[in-house]
Amino acid sequence: MPELTKDMVIAALSKVRGPDLEGDLVSRNMVSDVFIADGKVYFSITVPSERAKELEPLRMAAERSVTAIPGVKGALVTLTADRKAGSAAPTPAAPAAQKGHTHAHPHSHAPANAAPARPQKAGVPGVRAIVAVASGKGGVGKSTTAVNLALGLMANGLKVGLLDADIYGPSVPRLLNISGKPKQIENRIIVPMENYGLKAMSMGFLVDEEAAMIWRGPMVQSAILQMLREVAWGELDVLIVDMPPGTGDAQLTMAQQVPLAGAVIVSTPQDLALIDARKAITMFRKVEVPLLGIVENMSYFLAPDTGARYDIFGHGGARTEAERIGVPFLGEVPLTMDIRERSDAGTPVVVSDPTSPSAEIYRQIAARVWEELTGRKQRPVPAIVFD
Repeated sequence: MPELTKDMVIAALSKVRGPDLEGDLVSRNMVSDVFIADGKVYFSITVPSERAKELEPLRMAAERSVTAIPGVKGALVTLTADRKAGSAAPTPAAPAAQKGHTHAHPHSHAPANAAPARPQKAGVPGVRAIVAVASGKGGVGKSTTAVNLALGLMANGLKVGLLDADIYGPSVPRLLNISGKPKQIENRIIVPMENYGLKAMSMGFLVDEEAAMIWRGPMVQSAILQMLREVAWGELDVLIVDMPPGTGDAQLTMAQQVPLAGAVIVSTPQDLALIDARKAITMFRKVEVPLLGIVENMSYFLAPDTGARYDIFGHGGARTEAERIGVPFLGEVPLTMDIRERSDAGTPVVVSDPTSPSAEIYRQIAARVWEELTGRKQRPVPAIVFD
């Protein structure tokens, strides 16, 4: 059997007619970069946003065409509306904030008719609240915090799921010690993977751990929304979303298109990390996502032999920042060998050593997050229909 190549995929898609039977998908520049991993093909089709629902048969035709190629084990095909379909050449989409779309602050005194009301964001049936765990930069322990926060909420008696929204560097499979591929049921719905009683979804379950995800913004956005809305999460009190680091397209997609109940910001104590954390805080405020609080990770180091405490990265910076901007300070997580070793082994400290001081810290942070959520009026979650 010949090796599966992008050229084979493009050749198959060139036989799929475009909208209104005009031309084909390839000649009309409607196909994004094609990515192949483990015999599975990933790509998106760019269509006008107002016609996305009507052009679902087009997506299905493209999917059938690709899965018919010898050697293809499956295809992930999504519709995007990042640019005008059929344009001569793709151009990067500017974030909404750069296109002149502004949103008034909740306490703004602007007149009610100053701007049209924003459309209601589509939620996830059965999920009571969606919470983003974010940071302004990588390397601050955000994913470890997200996993232990989710498990801490579970330990406090809640039904919880975890979505790994970091397409380029998914960490959840390793942190939860989950391997294998998720199953797909009717209507392209995916059954989430599970360990320690926690339902989880990650791009790391769909592609090889060493595969390089060379995707442009529209494909990343589509993949995140599909993992969010086309997964059988069931009834959940909270869905924790481990956001990618930074404030780029993926973060804006979640903030602008998903009814987030709030965001938790993770930072280390030093000034450089706090500078980037402020960028994440600013982004969420601009898109009117409530800030549930700040976690200071790697707050201090406890020597495993003597128990002596060392403030390697300084101390108290995140608490001071929280007080300065008027958001809750959720807690300090120490830098310990215990947390690091158990995270690397895929046995998070909250479940592998539940009586330890570290596990108790995460449960307390989880309790404070839940208090912030239940203290706010929750937005209604509308039902959505999968075609």
